[in-house]
Amino acid sequence: MTQRRPFFITFLAPAVVTAVILAAAIFEVLQYSVREFIPGSLDVGGFTLDNFTRINRPIYWLVLVDTFYISLLTAVFSLLLSYPVAYALVRAERDWVRSVLVSLSITPLFTGEIVRTFSWMLTLGSDGFINSILRKLSIIDMPIQFMYTRLGVVVALVQFSMPVMIILLATAISHVDRDCEKAAANLGASPTAVFWRITLPLTMPGILSGLVVVFAWTMSAFSTPQLIGGGKVLMISNLAYLQGFSILNLPFAATLSLIALVAALGSLALMKSATGRIEKRLAIS
Repeated sequence: MTQRRPFFITFLAPAVVTAVILAAAIFEVLQYSVREFIPGSLDVGGFTLDNFTRINRPIYWLVLVDTFYISLLTAVFSLLLSYPVAYALVRAERDWVRSVLVSLSITPLFTGEIVRTFSWMLTLGSDGFINSILRKLSIIDMPIQFMYTRLGVVVALVQFSMPVMIILLATAISHVDRDCEKAAANLGASPTAVFWRITLPLTMPGILSGLVVVFAWTMSAFSTPQLIGGGKVLMISNLAYLQGFSILNLPFAATLSLIALVAALGSLALMKSATGRIEKRLAIS
């Protein structure tokens, strides 16, 4: 009689295969990052650490700082715009209101990043929708420069990130015990006080999760800063692309990719630590 394999192995096998492939890809990037660049050739030389010391140049530090700055702004504005939507999505009393909010929140996920980016190019251009409306209303005489600026990149990235942020926040808000809010209201707390003292602290793990996920996700953004930024706003992924495919400096492109990966993993580790501390404080209080 043959012994059947445990049921979970069947579902665990694809994850193990994916993890092995991912580990092999990361190892390949790692070994490229410590190889010498041979100009004009796809071949790489021997072992070297010059790729990591090259990061100390001001031009590359500026790209790294811009990447962190744009990612942070995107995460913060995504949170500020998504929280009211997620709150209304969970607390709406009418089913049709929730259905409309769900549709509006999730629909952008079904359109590709390139399609959304081109839509923003038509919206933010000098003759685009926003400038055309402002001109017709006689608010401006000259078009506002949105394209090829950090502002334009952040606007497009916020719209790109909001569906994910809304989903994470809605999950956190749905787990808030309504009895706690009712108890605070019965004790005389105003609706504003209930939100700031009860609801918001209880959703803090979801807020942190949304901030870190959007931050890490934005750090790897390529198409949006490439098209909206037009080469004037560079992020790590765009710089890695230029080094790897324009200059054919694959070792330095691998080094930049590792830096982005380490930054993303570091932010996830900080999220786990911060979320654990907040949950302990909430449990004690």
